[in-house]
Amino acid sequence: MVFLCLFSAEGKAQENRLPERDLLLQSPELEKTKPKRDSPAIVTIGTDFQNSVLFLNNRFRVDSDVDEVTMVFFRDRGSAPIVLVRPDGSKLFIENDEKDTNVRWFETETYDMIMIKKPMPGPWQAVGQVLAGSKVMIIADIVLAAEPIPSNIYSGEIIKQTAVLKNDGKQVDFSPFRDVVSLTIDFVSNNNPNYENFGLGSRTIARFQDNGEGLDEVAADGVFTGQFNLSIPSGEWRPTFGIRTPMYNREQINETVILHPNPIIINIEVDETNEAEHLISVDTDSDHIKLDSLLLDGNVTHPNGEIDKITMTETNDLVKLIKVKNDGFGIYRIKLTAFATTNDGREVIINVPEHTFFTTAPPEPEPDLGQNNASMPFTPPIVMIPPKVSWTSTDTISFIIAINLFIFVFGGIGIFLVLNMRKYPNDHIMLRCKLACSELFDKLKIVIKAKMKSRAG
Repeated sequence: MVFLCLFSAEGKAQENRLPERDLLLQSPELEKTKPKRDSPAIVTIGTDFQNSVLFLNNRFRVDSDVDEVTMVFFRDRGSAPIVLVRPDGSKLFIENDEKDTNVRWFETETYDMIMIKKPMPGPWQAVGQVLAGSKVMIIADIVLAAEPIPSNIYSGEIIKQTAVLKNDGKQVDFSPFRDVVSLTIDFVSNNNPNYENFGLGSRTIARFQDNGEGLDEVAADGVFTGQFNLSIPSGEWRPTFGIRTPMYNREQINETVILHPNPIIINIEVDETNEAEHLISVDTDSDHIKLDSLLLDGNVTHPNGEIDKITMTETNDLVKLIKVKNDGFGIYRIKLTAFATTNDGREVIINVPEHTFFTTAPPEPEPDLGQNNASMPFTPPIVMIPPKVSWTSTDTISFIIAINLFIFVFGGIGIFLVLNMRKYPNDHIMLRCKLACSELFDKLKIVIKAKMKSRAG
């Protein structure tokens, strides 16, 4: 496949979306060397001066033996997608992506990326608001050349990784193309049951940037920098360097590395007497780290929020001791960064996981109840007042249930009475109750009158 990039140093593309990741794993040991062409597959039409300055109306030529070509056209932000004119005068629009299986078209606000299978040989032309000063470049085989990751690395270690994009063995240093590709490092578990990372699949460790931020030294210089903190489970991992574009993905698997547990050992001795200092000892795993190279930087946060700075720059073969003043009760937090040298001579920076310890106030001494109690003045007994019962969540739930039952019962009765009145307007239950009450009241009147007459007689 041939990859064609039409770019401008003035343009800057922002990739808005990416397709699903392809499972294309390319190992350098398994790839076959592609034969080099004697002449470019795609060339501009016109003189060198015209090609580099005017680009001759955005025209280029495709050779007859090209099976597939991918083109990127950078244009003014927010402008409409470009239109391709074939050598026979027919046109390709973005709508062809849905109609023609040989055409795939990906567009953003700033660029079009078009892949064409079996392109028509001859002079092509791109019509649209292509950025001024654009040129044509052939991307024959783009790869990510990265520094190798050490075979032994450590959990919490901070690693600066640099890499460059290469095309046919030459570094690609034009800035617009850096926004079209996404460069990542994934760690894939070897699924060794003897290690902690068994069955964890893959983890994205870092993304490369060429923006001059973080550890990247110069923006748009073609050197991509990735900084990652290995805060993942220890075990056997296979680093996978990925290049992702809207049209295709490529991945290169490196040799297996061993991620060891954090080699910085912390021990805390808490003062229980409230009279001395707390002691923190910092040691190293002697199988991996030279103790006499250990430097420390960090801080201790006290329960009251006060922060003490920790800096230890003396190099010796003694365990480092950190004294923490005992000035309160509660949680103490220790956060350290270690700078050291491995036994194989590699300089490392390691973030030590945060350690905490908790102190409590000593209990108050109990009064002496011995023989001297007779001489002590009488102290009236302390009357314990039962604590006030507070409203609990159980009470709230019971209260809500009672309200719902009340609404259900009396609401049901009300609905029944209304429906009964509508169905029997002249003989409903409320009318019957009213008549019954009236009859009862009349009977009571008769009984009362009869008793009053009997008493009068």
